[in-house]
Amino acid sequence: MEFLLVQGLTGLASAASLFLVASGLSIIFGVTRVVNFAHGSFYMVGAYLAYTLTERLSGPLGFWGGVLAAAVLVGLFGALVEAVLLRRLARAPELFQLLATFGVTLIVQDLVVMVWGPEDLVGRRAPGLSGAVEVFGQLVPQYDLFLIALGPLVLLGLHLLFRRTRFGVLVRAATQDRDMTAALGIDQKRLFTGVFALGSFLAGLGGALQLPRDAVNHLMDMQVIVEAFVVVVIGGLGSVPGAFVAAAAVSLLNAFGILVFPAIAMVSIFLVMAVVLVVRPHGLFGAPPPVGHPQPTVAGEPWRALDGRERAAATVAAAAAVALPFLVGDYGLTVASEILIMMLFAASVHLLMGAGGLAPFGHAVFFGLGGYGAALSATHWGASMAFGLAAGPVLAVAAACVAGWFCVRLSGVYFAMLTLAFAQIVWSVAFQWVEVTGGDNGIIGVWPEGFAASARGFYWLSLALCLGGALALRAVVLSPFGYALRAVRDAPARAESIGVGRFGQQWFAFVLAGGFAGLAGALFAYLKGSVFPANMGVGMSVDGLVMVLLGGVETVSGALVGAVVYKALSIWLLSATDMSKLVLGALIVTLVAAFPAGIAGSLALLRPRAEGARL
Repeated sequence: MEFLLVQGLTGLASAASLFLVASGLSIIFGVTRVVNFAHGSFYMVGAYLAYTLTERLSGPLGFWGGVLAAAVLVGLFGALVEAVLLRRLARAPELFQLLATFGVTLIVQDLVVMVWGPEDLVGRRAPGLSGAVEVFGQLVPQYDLFLIALGPLVLLGLHLLFRRTRFGVLVRAATQDRDMTAALGIDQKRLFTGVFALGSFLAGLGGALQLPRDAVNHLMDMQVIVEAFVVVVIGGLGSVPGAFVAAAAVSLLNAFGILVFPAIAMVSIFLVMAVVLVVRPHGLFGAPPPVGHPQPTVAGEPWRALDGRERAAATVAAAAAVALPFLVGDYGLTVASEILIMMLFAASVHLLMGAGGLAPFGHAVFFGLGGYGAALSATHWGASMAFGLAAGPVLAVAAACVAGWFCVRLSGVYFAMLTLAFAQIVWSVAFQWVEVTGGDNGIIGVWPEGFAASARGFYWLSLALCLGGALALRAVVLSPFGYALRAVRDAPARAESIGVGRFGQQWFAFVLAGGFAGLAGALFAYLKGSVFPANMGVGMSVDGLVMVLLGGVETVSGALVGAVVYKALSIWLLSATDMSKLVLGALIVTLVAAFPAGIAGSLALLRPRAEGARL
């Protein structure tokens, strides 16, 4: 019993830092509607800055002053990111700001390694709190007790800030009705910058306060951002008390999960999030989006077929693809095959994002299941490659039928996070079911056969299946079903009134997108000769979102353009420089700032005769 009490206190101590990060993320989203993927980077930078400052400043005041100064510097950094980058994207669809913050994340990851090195850094103990207190015969660190007390104090401080100050009144007003706030003459630019600075300060403080408890490392940003999103969604977007309750619940679940439910400890928080979203679609303390917060994540611009000049350009591109095997060697063809596979994967994501108005944060699960379907067919059943290429999409479609049934009942960030929860649950099964999936070692020996065994043959196969699949998805988008899907995206009430149901349309689109992602995953397994749980991880899902947004979510062809640019740059930079993330992140930020509608979308806007049209 005493051990369980200490375990619970340890969990509550972890909840304090998690609450600081999650409350900042919730405040930023509640007011600015920015899905800030770089929030984990602010947390990480806060920890690194605190390490440097506390090492150079002596005495108790030096330590606590260094922690506070690190948080303030991170707040200023967040304000700079908002003013210089995100403000330029104020008129762009909300998810383009996600792309911009993803670019910032890549930049910060390499900058941290460049400045502080790749090794873990162990910080100083907190002066005056380096000992332990005996609780029922068990020793509890004094610093943990300090953090447990700090969490409610920060919650009280935020409550007083938002209820008793003019800044808090303006923040609550902007959260409820941004248009009315602007009509009253409130300078929203300054308000948004202040909110972003406050949220970044809280993230930096959360990272700095972790210094005496954990080693500082350059991977901690991705570790905390996923948990922070889970906390925010469980508690309810924009609800600081909800973030507090959810942070405590998630931290306690992490602390006790490994003891009580070791088999599902890795995904217990995602199981809880999935249950909460199914029962309460807006979280425990959340509410439906208020007036002035539109639900669609992309604009509902009309699309058109390619004109003569564009068909000529597409024909030239197709001819170049056909001629490629006669111009490059095996390595070039292997790279080209991977790019083609990513084009099909991005096109499947675009069906949901562009036509459906749904942003899936866990779409890579179907990509991974397609790979496992092909791998199991080849290694466990000894089936042919043709059977494996069929088994992969079938497995992905079966999973999409089940996941989609629950996911499409939600919208916005809640839909995105439920897809992430489903993906993490399946990832955990693949990671732990060693007898079937090989666990972290994956499944190897998945080799193509027949004419596809050569690099040239596999390229021809990838060209036929991936371009054929992308053209099929394009035809779906421009078909009557595609028009119906866009109708329920833009005007669900009107669509319902004429007999076009939102659930049925979006569920079928979800299943269709999952099937094509499964085909891409099956091809990827044969290309690499293996499949691993990472194929369905968060990183692959984020890559899919980035490719679509980079090319232009409001265009039919943007996903293909984005996939070519993003994947080609990623592969080239890995071989050209050790700072590949920094360069790629800088390029993404530059492209987003220069082409707020995406590469293909911005090019379409330059055509004066096609006013409002998208190719």
